[in-house]
Formats: sequence, structure tokens, C-alpha cells
Amino acid sequence: MSHDKIVRMANQIATFFHSQPQAERAAGVANHINKFWEPRMRRQFFEHLESGAPFDPLVKEAASLVKKPETV
Repeated sequence: MSHDKIVRMANQIATFFHSQPQAERAAGVANHINKFWEPRMRRQFFEHLESGAPFDPLVKEAASLVKKPETV
């Protein structure tokens, strides 16, 4: 999956959760990614995060709650 697509998808999730109560936002983003993104996508997510990709601040906040996939 392309760099731009991972960033766009994560930012779209954040856009939705910006409308939720403050206390639930980061956990909501992380829960969505954990439930619906396969390990390969989450691996790419962390690679893009480390490279400084333009993620929404809420995505960056939620990253600590996203399950890191096992490395092979």
C-alpha cells in the first residue's frame, strides 16, 4: 500500500474521531486501526510515522495505542 494511502486512511479515521468526546478520540482511532488493519498495514503505518509522514496530530497521539505487528 502506498505511503499516501496509509496516511490518508489514518487521517480520515482521525477526522471522524475528532467529533467524539476528547477522552475517547485517541483510543477510538487506535481501536479502529487495531481491528481493521492487517499487520502489514500497521507495519507500514509505523514506518511512515517514523519517517515523519504528515499524520493528523490525533493519529500521532493514538500511535502509542496501536498494536505493533511482530517482525518477521
